[in-house]
Amino acid sequence: MRIIAGAWRGRPLVAPAGAETRPTADRTRETLFSMLTSRLGTFEGLRVADLFAGTGALGLEALSRGAAHATFIETDRAALAALKTNITKLGAADRTDVLARSADTPGTAVAPHDLVLLDPPYGKGLAEQALAALRQGGWLAPGAWISVETSRDESLGPEGYAVDAVRNVGKACLHLLRPL
Repeated sequence: MRIIAGAWRGRPLVAPAGAETRPTADRTRETLFSMLTSRLGTFEGLRVADLFAGTGALGLEALSRGAAHATFIETDRAALAALKTNITKLGAADRTDVLARSADTPGTAVAPHDLVLLDPPYGKGLAEQALAALRQGGWLAPGAWISVETSRDESLGPEGYAVDAVRNVGKACLHLLRPL
């Protein structure tokens, strides 16, 4: 697993052992960031939130491409350790916050985010819960983009969001959303 593009292109990321964390595959990340780039143009100056962060690959990819700040939310101890190691190895500590809390109930945001990346465990219905909590907690800036990764056979019915794009990539399905 590595950073795909930007300032840290090619830099490796560590992942915890075991099956508790399912890092987003390089190919899936590449497709997601291509979809986002075609809509955003640039990541420069964006505030990003990476929920169900795991290793932090999604948020770190955004930082590598110029995002100003990333907030990572994760509960698994092994994943948190890998995430903190990756942040330190990339020298990104001054541009990040790591919150050890449940991503489906993230609480109130310190500041709204321009881009929110969700990669919840497949098949548990956590995406809809997190999406509702994001709205209630002030996590979304006006015009925010939200990406949600689900399994290919999982449906997503996000109340209060417009679906901009859905794309199958291997076993994953990427959904790009906008708040209504």
